Amino acid sequence: MALSTDTFEGGCTCRHVRYRLTSRPMFVHCCHCRWCQRETGGAFVLNAMIEADRVEPLSGEVDVVDTPSNSGRGQKISRCPKCRVAVWSNYAGAGPAIRFVRVGTLDEPDRLPPDIHIFTESKQPWVVLPSGVPAMPEYYDPRQMWPKASQDRFTAVRAARKS
Repeated sequence: MALSTDTFEGGCTCRHVRYRLTSRPMFVHCCHCRWCQRETGGAFVLNAMIEADRVEPLSGEVDVVDTPSNSGRGQKISRCPKCRVAVWSNYAGAGPAIRFVRVGTLDEPDRLPPDIHIFTESKQPWVVLPSGVPAMPEYYDPRQMWPKASQDRFTAVRAARKS
């Protein structure tokens, strides 16, 4: 069966954990904050925000690691128990209903370029941001940057959490 162009498969390095995104994400962040730099060992992290129920497990279980965050509210990083690669995070603000999938764990990560660069005030000076992609010194107001369809999806998730 051929997969839709709106589905994306990915997993960890050892292939123990495999997953499928069953739709396009709501939004893709390229975060340049120092916390993300430290946690990834890289210059930034690329996260695709998507509803947890749209992340379909294909194989393996993840270990959830409570990790401090800049907000002080922490995040839960889901890692492969064998190779320890982080496949997604859940932040306290969005809760368990939204996953921040690490785009680099997708089989075709080039299909999800960033919609926005955030915390660019702390980006590495040698990183050159592309023209045509919004860049914010810190965070931003999603009501101003997200497409309406993404805002509606996020609103639906929040409403479901309250019921």
